[in-house]
Amino acid sequence: MTTYHGKKIVITGGSSGIGLATARLFVDGGARVLITGRSRATLDAALEQLGDGAIAVRSDAASLTDIKALAGTVQERFGLLDALFVNAGVTASAPFEATTEEMYDALFGVNAKGPYFTVQALAPLLREGSGVVLTTSVVNVLGLDALSVYSASKAALRSMTRTLARELLPRGVRVNAVSPGPIDTGVLDRSPLPADVIETMKETYRSTNPMRRLGAAEEVAAAVAYLAFGATFTTGAEFPVDGGGSQL
Repeated sequence: MTTYHGKKIVITGGSSGIGLATARLFVDGGARVLITGRSRATLDAALEQLGDGAIAVRSDAASLTDIKALAGTVQERFGLLDALFVNAGVTASAPFEATTEEMYDALFGVNAKGPYFTVQALAPLLREGSGVVLTTSVVNVLGLDALSVYSASKAALRSMTRTLARELLPRGVRVNAVSPGPIDTGVLDRSPLPADVIETMKETYRSTNPMRRLGAAEEVAAAVAYLAFGATFTTGAEFPVDGGGSQL
């Protein structure tokens, strides 16, 4: 197992799914990790899994007030950072003709505006040689029905990966993105959809993926860890973790 002893890491959207799996990987490797989320109950449940190596802060990824407060908390608890995983995001779908302004603003607020100002607020705390990882999505290169706004918000994040990588070069900070495809995070299982509908959706994802399966959150976490610490000559790149779905 790779060790991360002495490393200090912030993960936004770290209370479930990919964020929680990544936090677990780093904590198990000896790092101190601060996770954020909007639900205190979900954060507390995550802390029970992560143990003493983790700190949980309730923070709305779309709120500039919360982001500023988060930066103050990180400085107080950690001082300088070795890695930042900007993972908080939301999804919603609607046909083009049914998409509302409220849905558009909500998606771009969390998926694009929030990450931009999170990196801005925490950049002064990043050590030279540290890594920032943003979560994009394979939908930013695919034209899928009913996902026009979500896809656009993730494409905006892909563009930011390049521009922020350029702007943070003088500080010795690398910025890359991980691009998940169909990952089984448990979100579908927790949805109010009937069990047969959920299984049909999963089977569709499996049958249309080149690797004929769903990915695991831990597989995305491994890619995040590589981009954050191992990819020392890589910046501005997007790393697909999608079973080949965006490539083959």
